[in-house]
Amino acid sequence: MDMNPLSADVPVRSDIPLLFATRCVRLFAYGFLSVVLVLYLKSLDLSAERIGLLLMLTMFGDTVISLRMTSWADRIGRRRMLLIGAMLMLFAGILFAVTRDFVWLLFAATIGVISPSGNEVGPFLSIEQAALTQLLPNERRTMSFAWYNLVGSFATATGALIGGWSCELARDAGSIGPDIYRPVIWGYATFGLVLGVMFLWLSPATEAPPAATTDSTQVRRFGLGKSFGVVMKLSGLFAIDAFGGGFIVQSVLAYWFYLRFDVREESLGQIFFGANLLAGISALMAAWMARRIGLINTMVFTHLPSNLLLLLVPLMPNFSLAVAVLWVRFSISQMDVPTRQSYVMAVVSPDERAAAAGVTAIARSIGAAISPWIAVCLIANPRTADAVFYLCGGLKIVYDVLLYREFVAVKPPEER
Repeated sequence: MDMNPLSADVPVRSDIPLLFATRCVRLFAYGFLSVVLVLYLKSLDLSAERIGLLLMLTMFGDTVISLRMTSWADRIGRRRMLLIGAMLMLFAGILFAVTRDFVWLLFAATIGVISPSGNEVGPFLSIEQAALTQLLPNERRTMSFAWYNLVGSFATATGALIGGWSCELARDAGSIGPDIYRPVIWGYATFGLVLGVMFLWLSPATEAPPAATTDSTQVRRFGLGKSFGVVMKLSGLFAIDAFGGGFIVQSVLAYWFYLRFDVREESLGQIFFGANLLAGISALMAAWMARRIGLINTMVFTHLPSNLLLLLVPLMPNFSLAVAVLWVRFSISQMDVPTRQSYVMAVVSPDERAAAAGVTAIARSIGAAISPWIAVCLIANPRTADAVFYLCGGLKIVYDVLLYREFVAVKPPEER
C-alpha cells in the first residue's frame, strides 16, 4: 500500500525541481549579498561595534521568526509560510537599500531576512526539507539532499562572484561610497520578490499529510511531540557548532581578507566562488560515504579534519597559501551538511519533520547570532584578528566529539 497520501505523479514531478529552483534563487541572493554586506555597512560609516550588532540582530530576528513560522507550517500551510518568508526578504533588502539610519537598519535586520553568512537563514530550508522528505523514499533522501546542497553551493558561489564583479563595475562607472554596493542590495530585494512568485507555483503535494495535521492527542512543544527529546539534544549540539561557525561567516571572512591582504571586492568574489564550488561538490561525496559508513560517521570523520585545516589559515605567510588552505578546508567542510539534514529527517516522526528541521535550524541560528558581532570586533584589532579562526575551529572540534559520543548508536531507518 502506498504510504504517501500525496503520491500523485504530476505534482511530485513538478514540485521537486521547483524546490531545487527556489533553493538556487535564494542561495544566489545570499551569496550575492554576503561578500559585500560588511563592506557596505562600513561605507555607511558604521563602527565595528554597530556592524557586529546588526549581524547579531539579523541572526536573532531570523531565529524568532523562523521558530514561529516552522512550528506553524505543518498546520497552517507550508506554502503560505514560504511566501511570507520571501516577502520578509524583499522587505529587508528594500530597507537596507534606502536608509542610512542605524535604527531603521536595526529594524530591517531584526524583522527581515538577511544572510550575512551566505548560508540559509529564515524558514525556507526547514520547510523545503520536510516537503522533499515527504516526496522521496528513504533510500533517496540523503543523495537528494546532497544534490540539494550542491545546487545551493553552486548558486552561492555564482552569487558571490557576480556580487564582487557588480561592485567593481559600479566603481569603474564612477560610483563612490555606499553607491558602489547599493545595486547589490537592490538586487537582493528583487530576488526576494522572484522567490515569492516561485512559491506560488508549489502544489498541495508539498503540504503536510492531513492525518498529521489533525492529530490532537499529543501535547506539542514547538510543534514537536514524541520527537521532542532527541530534537532538543541535537539542537544543543548544533548550537555549539553554529556558535563556532559564526566566527567565520562569509561576510566576516571577506572582511578579514580585506584587512589582512587588502583584497578588492572582485577578488573576494572569486575566493568565495571557488570555496562554494568545492563545498557543493563535497556534498555528493558525503552521500556516497554515508552509504558505506553511516550518516553520523560521515558527519564527524569529515568535519574534524576540516576544522584542523581552519586553524592553519591565519598561520599562512601570504594570500595565496591562505586561500589554498581555505579551499582545501571547504572541499570537505560541508560534507556534514546533507548528512546532518538527512539524519534529522530520519530520526523524527513524519508529522514533525518541518518542526524538527525548524527547531534545529533555530538552535543553529541562536548559536550563530552572537559570534559574528564578537568576530567583527576581534578582526578590527590586528592583534586579535586571527583569534576568530582558533575559536571557530576549537568549538567545532568539541561539537564533533560530543555528537559522536551521543548519537553513534542512534541509527536512521536505512542503517538498521
